[in-house]
Amino acid sequence: MSHPTAHLPRPELYLPVSGPRGPAARVDQIAALQHISSATAAAVLHHMGVRQTTISGPVTTQPGRKIVGPAVTLTFMPQREDLASGLQQENAEKESALWHVLDAILPGDVLVVAAKGDPKTGCLGEMLLTYLKGRRAAGAVIDGFIRDWPIVREMDINLWLRGSTPNYASQANLYPWGYNVPADVAGVLVLPGDIIIADDDGVVVVPIQLVDLLIEQGTRHEGWESFSRMKLAEGGSIWRYYPLSPEGQAEYESWSVANRT
Repeated sequence: MSHPTAHLPRPELYLPVSGPRGPAARVDQIAALQHISSATAAAVLHHMGVRQTTISGPVTTQPGRKIVGPAVTLTFMPQREDLASGLQQENAEKESALWHVLDAILPGDVLVVAAKGDPKTGCLGEMLLTYLKGRRAAGAVIDGFIRDWPIVREMDINLWLRGSTPNYASQANLYPWGYNVPADVAGVLVLPGDIIIADDDGVVVVPIQLVDLLIEQGTRHEGWESFSRMKLAEGGSIWRYYPLSPEGQAEYESWSVANRT
């Protein structure tokens, strides 16, 4: 049975909308960021003046895991039946950004899904997540929901998401529109190639051009916090050690030199 809009003229727009991969991060940059937490990244970027970097809402399904990798974006937009609808489920979705984005995934990438936190849209299910894992993605950050949760929770795959739903991706009000395009993810701008740091605290977007600065300042930040944590555990004064007072800073610098390997 054909859709009632099948006879209507179509706009001159071809889906999916797509863009190029973003700039590639160096292997040494990804390795260095493995030692910087999302909390440190968010704080350091904030001090740089880049404040809208924390994706609030999605939470980890694998506590204790951390991922770092370049973003490949997938955007959902409101359905408009003269363009596309989800009535044919997989037959329609195979022509959408949802299928295409998975073939754009390279090992170590992070799929970042902008789905407006819609609880009626099952952005991905067991089969597509199996393919994503087979592509050796680092994981996925989904501002939205997935389906097939009883099966997915048994898969060894790193996911940050809002929850689960019985619905497939285009069953409700949204449609997989574009990939490798700028994305609004829970109010945060994510560009293809930006670096994602995700751990138990949450998800932070690192603009690719700021990675080296973050590594430099974040490593320094993690260093003095380790020293402060040690001194506080020994009963040291919080006024001296967190954050470091001038006296605490001088003590840290001496300690750092003495313990440098």
